[in-house]
Amino acid sequence: MAIAAYRMLIASLVLLPYGLARSRGELRSLIREECRWVLPAGGFLALHFALWIASLSRTTVASSVVLVTASPVFVAVASYVLFKERLRRETFMGIAVCAAGALLIGYGGWSKGGHALSGNVLALLAALAMSAYLLIGRRVRRRASLLAYSTVVFSTAAVFLLVAVCALRIPLSGYSPMTYVMLLLLALVPQLLGHMSLNWALRFLPATMVTIAILGEPVGASALAFIVLGELPTVLEVLGALLIFLGIGIAFARGGLVLGRTGPSSGRDLP
Repeated sequence: MAIAAYRMLIASLVLLPYGLARSRGELRSLIREECRWVLPAGGFLALHFALWIASLSRTTVASSVVLVTASPVFVAVASYVLFKERLRRETFMGIAVCAAGALLIGYGGWSKGGHALSGNVLALLAALAMSAYLLIGRRVRRRASLLAYSTVVFSTAAVFLLVAVCALRIPLSGYSPMTYVMLLLLALVPQLLGHMSLNWALRFLPATMVTIAILGEPVGASALAFIVLGELPTVLEVLGALLIFLGIGIAFARGGLVLGRTGPSSGRDLP
């Protein structure tokens, strides 16, 4: 929880001065007119990081990252229900294969003990929270600029996490200097560069397609976990991961998701 809070707080402190200088009027308008959407978006983002980071202390990096990147499946189903995006039969076949892979990873966690199973469940819940965050972002980003939306949502997530940290009496001080360096890097690279790239893409692409960009994460994360942490995934975890990748491939390569219309581009989002 402290890691998640620092990640969002530092990112917000970097964005806020720039956002107030460049988009003060839009920030007010966004908070006033889209409050019912941006506040839940910030809450889901906070929940995503709190659950996912917690899962990493209970299960392997491979299992956690594979399960947390299952969001394309949830987004595809939600897009069909909420936005009436048509899905072919192969898409539902892919979803079923992904579910089988998740169950296999969950069984692998159960066989290693309760902590691994609970870590896998936390990662899967984090994927659900990320799906909700991206779906809301797809709606709001059609009208809001990248800077204004990211500033409001990141700041909202930071407030939620700080309140949770204080309520749970989790210390925010007393860590090593290297830990604070890593927290700063978390905010600057994966948050400001990575998540703002996702928010940028939400203006031009359906949320289902944006989630595909996240699918390369398990490969790199698992490789780094093996090199840095010496974590070797079990056979069940590898098989479950392969099923999830196969299911996602079936859903989006053969499923033929029919995309809805994207929002108009805006010069204010360009570098």
